[in-house]
Amino acid sequence: MTTVTSPFAGRVIGLAAVPDPVFSGAMVGPGTAVDPVLEPSVAVAPIDGVVVSLHPHAFVVVDGEGHGVLTHLGIDTVQLGGVGFEVLINKGDTVRRGDAVVRWDPAAVVAAGKSPVCPVVALEATAESLVDVSADVEVKSGDLLFSWT
Repeated sequence: MTTVTSPFAGRVIGLAAVPDPVFSGAMVGPGTAVDPVLEPSVAVAPIDGVVVSLHPHAFVVVDGEGHGVLTHLGIDTVQLGGVGFEVLINKGDTVRRGDAVVRWDPAAVVAAGKSPVCPVVALEATAESLVDVSADVEVKSGDLLFSWT
């Protein structure tokens, strides 16, 4: 079982509340979303594994079971061209849960006219394979979001 934890502090709102139909419709995969605290922070790895995709606004970590987790920092933030994001590691790096991946400022995302809501998605999973999915709770970095069987 893979346990997925929050990459930062905020309020879990669920994928259905994400202001993007690709995420809210779970087209990328099931999971949840976190509305982050609007202050500078560091997004951390939600699982132990290898960073297989890394952009200033999003990253994917795959664990030893082959479970990939996408953390997307805000909605439509690719349009910011990396401004306001600082990548702290490299693609291919092995990370432990809680390791720093990207430094960012959700308030700056809002100031740029984008949503700071962050989908945390189980790639190539089914909704039925996720358990203990958190919703409508405040989380700190490292708190449980969901488990994946």
